[in-house]
Amino acid sequence: MKYPLGSMLILSLAIWGAAGLWGCDAVASDDSIIYRLKWLKNMSTVGDLYAEEHGFFKDQRLDVTIKAGGPEKDSIRELELGYAQFGVASADQIIRALTKGAPVVVVAQLFQVNPLQWIYRQDRISIDQLTDLKGRRLGVTFGKNDEIIMKTLLARAQIRESQVKLYSVRLDYTPFYKGQVDLWPVYINTQGVEIGGKLRAAGEQIRFFNPNDFGVRFVANSVVTSEKMIDQHPDVVKRFVCALLRGWEEAMMPSNQGRSIAAVQRHDRDTSLEVLEQQLLTTRKLIRPTQKSVIGNIDPNTWQETEEIMLAHKQIPKPVFVVKRLYPDKCK
Repeated sequence: MKYPLGSMLILSLAIWGAAGLWGCDAVASDDSIIYRLKWLKNMSTVGDLYAEEHGFFKDQRLDVTIKAGGPEKDSIRELELGYAQFGVASADQIIRALTKGAPVVVVAQLFQVNPLQWIYRQDRISIDQLTDLKGRRLGVTFGKNDEIIMKTLLARAQIRESQVKLYSVRLDYTPFYKGQVDLWPVYINTQGVEIGGKLRAAGEQIRFFNPNDFGVRFVANSVVTSEKMIDQHPDVVKRFVCALLRGWEEAMMPSNQGRSIAAVQRHDRDTSLEVLEQQLLTTRKLIRPTQKSVIGNIDPNTWQETEEIMLAHKQIPKPVFVVKRLYPDKCK
């Protein structure tokens, strides 16, 4: 769906323009910032770690502490409580928070393509069209965005939930390895590379089922802050976003591959160099899918589509008009 951008852009430009957020010059101050990630420090956070490793935050006179996320960490809640000034959250987390009145705003969209896909064994099944999902055992994380996405796909194929088996996913991949589940959700640039590599090494043929191939676009990890930060500390917001996106920009350059991997290795020591190299290559395609793609670009149409999907599946009780909570970057 194409969403009229006029009102959103006017609001965004008024706020950012009034704050003077059109340049990227450092301001003479020393601000301490807590940046809470959505998950662990791995290849999905390479740009964040690169910015820290190479002093981009310090260049903007910011003292930034990047804290790993996890199941027990909610970056939006930490923004509300003042424990963090910036965080990473997926669109479904953000939209749910807005239904509860959370004063959260989006300042950058890291993944231009959602990394969530499903891995399956090609020699056992083939998913060439949505109707091929019928009768399959499908792994989903109940309450998370992969459940919403899968149910959207089933609805589009007119497959009733009684015609499939939805299997509750945990962090243990054993049910998939043992063949108890046909399709298992993974982030294509991290678990997809790792699990796929292990199965290929064992002589198995694997493929990935990508919701984007069937027209389901759902926003993934984005950078958020609070209304209070926008209103009271607009210069800090500008400097943080500029430094962060510079980190992602340089981390995605093929010429910086060694530096990018080194930034991740300091935190992810268990993943082999070969796997990290493949993870970085896959991550580039998600962050910058085309040469014209802009790092951190916020796509309001996809955000609108994400909200409509959640509404259709009663994941939220009413519209939240999420496009009004998008504040495009003005560093460039």
